[in-house]
Formats: sequence, structure tokens, C-alpha cells
Amino acid sequence: MRKILIVGAGQSGLQLALGLQSQGYEVTLMSNRTADEIRTGRVMSTQCMFRTALQHERDQKINFWEGQAPRIEGLGVSVAAPDSSRAIDWVGKLDGYAQSVDQRVKMAGWMETFAQRGGQLVIHGAAVSDLDFFSRTYDLVMVSAGKGELVSMFGRDASRSPYDAPQRALAVAYVHGLGPRPEHPDYDAVRCNLVPGVGELFVMPTLTTSGRADILFWEGIPDGPLDVFRGVKDPAEHLSLTLELMERFTPWEYARATKVELTDAGGTLAGRYAPTVRNPIGRLPGGGLVLGVADVVVANDPITGQGSNSASKCAASYLASIVERGEEPFDETWMQSTFDRYWATAQHVTKWTNAMLGVPPEHVLNLIGAAGRLQPVANRFANGFNDPADFENFFYDPSLTNAYLAEVSGAAAAE
Repeated sequence: MRKILIVGAGQSGLQLALGLQSQGYEVTLMSNRTADEIRTGRVMSTQCMFRTALQHERDQKINFWEGQAPRIEGLGVSVAAPDSSRAIDWVGKLDGYAQSVDQRVKMAGWMETFAQRGGQLVIHGAAVSDLDFFSRTYDLVMVSAGKGELVSMFGRDASRSPYDAPQRALAVAYVHGLGPRPEHPDYDAVRCNLVPGVGELFVMPTLTTSGRADILFWEGIPDGPLDVFRGVKDPAEHLSLTLELMERFTPWEYARATKVELTDAGGTLAGRYAPTVRNPIGRLPGGGLVLGVADVVVANDPITGQGSNSASKCAASYLASIVERGEEPFDETWMQSTFDRYWATAQHVTKWTNAMLGVPPEHVLNLIGAAGRLQPVANRFANGFNDPADFENFFYDPSLTNAYLAEVSGAAAAE
């Protein structure tokens, strides 16, 4: 039985650990926090997962909260005009519903499941020296903890990392009491509110430790009017700032948020990081090798909501590569090819996310505007969140965008 160590108990680490466990591997999972500490701690993400990522959980039969979490059936885009009205406002229908389950709920539950199924769970904040020792006793060591000392083992890939500084200041609040959007009350949707030159507000339903809730998530351009959360420790002050900014920049969202309250004292989060692609293989002082997983090696800004989706897809891809390897060694060549297999999917996420962080070119503005008149365009844009590879066909190249819009307009005129 092959022995595998996974360091980090997030979406990718736990999904991979549970998947390998079900395939008969002897898996050790190392986490710096217990399940109870995770469950009672601070929120970690917004984690809206779309159809393909959710299917990976279903395939492993670890979709424990699917019946409880709100079904997100649409994705809407609103663009603020200079007078704070909506210049653009539409919603696209998803082909398969999305869901958000608070990672405090999911990771704590998965961790307990892993232990109940006989997995070895070690509560320890691993250092490079620990991995140097463990690499001699395990067939494969993988690092899925995306922060701290361990990440420094994986060098930045400058050719795939156009930004060397954070492009957004992030601020998240989990709330109860948010009212519905009056224009679309019949199903849940993620709302992407774009404020040109300022940043973005995302609003999405979620399942948290206290049941159904909604997430208010600001992404502010650094040093702009939204970049005011650094140093804010008081959750009530964080929510107050969130609402003040909504009233100023997205009054249509503020109108349904006047009665909200935080879900719990741990329901806020703020921070920033530079989007970075790293080399997938870490070299230990003693000569051993470790393989980076998910956002350890491909960390995108959350502006496109891809973090948990990419983590799930990475875990599924790595699981397949490990199982297919059989009894052959997990050597450097295999590690690189395993990452390359995942990168074939991840590259589309990185390209799209980095594009959305910049000032949108005219043809993209035309595309977003046309979605308000042409429902097929809105639907296709919304479903790109599940499969970002499709943006290659109609998003980046002005000629492809124009040809697509002409085709959809012609079809609409012919009806």
C-alpha cells in the first residue's frame, strides 16, 4: 500500500485525501487546525462552486451539504453608471446550478469524515524541516497549504505571472437578513456588480454554520475608495464600512441590505495577495521533492470566483494521475507531467482572471452590454464561470467577439 502525505486541509487537500483513501492508499493529512477550530474560526473564502467542480464532489460521494445549500441558478452582471444608477443589468441562466458551502462547515466535516474512515490526521503546522524528514518515509508528499513558509519552496513562474503585486483589496462579510432582488425573485443568482475604476461587489447565497446566508464581497482597486479595510479588526465596523460603500457605489444592492446583520463574530475577512503561478515542484534541503497542489502553484485573484473550483479540479486531476501511476515512482518527471495535465485546465482560468483585473477593452464592454439585449449571450457568459476555456471562443479577440454577436443578433432577428 503506497503511503502519501498531504499537508493542508482545504478544498484540494481534503478532497484529494478522501479520494486517495477511497482508492486504498495509506493517507496522512496534516492540518494546522482541528476540525472544531476550523468550524468556530473565521470565514476563509466565498467558495461559489459551479457544475463541474460540484460533480467532482458527487463522484466521490462527499457532497454532504448539497441538499441544504441554496441552489444558485443564475449569474447576473450589473455595471454602475457615473450617477450610481445601473448602465447595464442582466442575469444569465446556468446550465447546472452552483452552490456555496462555508468552508468552515465543509472542511470541518470532511476532516472528521477522513478520520472516521481510518485516515491518519496530524494536527501540526508543518515546516520545511518536517517535510525533509517525512519525504524519506512517504512515497509522495504534496503541499496544499497555500500560505506560509512552505509556499516559499515553490519558485514564481514569471512567464505565467504578469502581476507582482496585489490587484485588488478584498473584504468579505457573511450576513443574515438580505432581501431579494425585486427584478428576479424566482431563483437565486450570484450578482457581479462592476464599478468602473473603483472595483467590484459580489453578492451570493451560501450555507454557513447557522444556515442560509448571503456573502457581501468587495474587491477594491488598491488605494482607491474601496481600499479601506486594512487594519479593521472589529467585525461590526467591517460590516458598517461594507454597507456604506454599497450605499455609495451600488445603491440597488444596498436597498436590500438595510436590515442585514453578521452571521457570527467570525463572519468577516479582509486581505490581498498577488496572483501568482509557481513552479510545481519544491526541493527540500535533503534532496527530496514535494508536489504543490491547487493555489500553492496557481493562485488567481478571486474576481472570477474560481478558487474553490480550481482546487476541486486540481484534486480530481491529481487523483487520476496518482492512480494511473500504479506502482511506478512519483519522480520529478511524473510530478511535472501531473502539473502540466492540470495546467491544461488552469491556464484558461489564469488568462481570464488576469484579463478581468485590467481595464476592459471596447469589445468586451460591447459583449457585456449586448448580454442585456441578447439572452443567449448572457447565458454563455454566465456558464463561462463553469468552463473558462470557452472564453477563448468569443471573449479575447475582437473579431471573434464581433462575429459571435453578429451571429446571435442575426438569429434573434430571424425569430
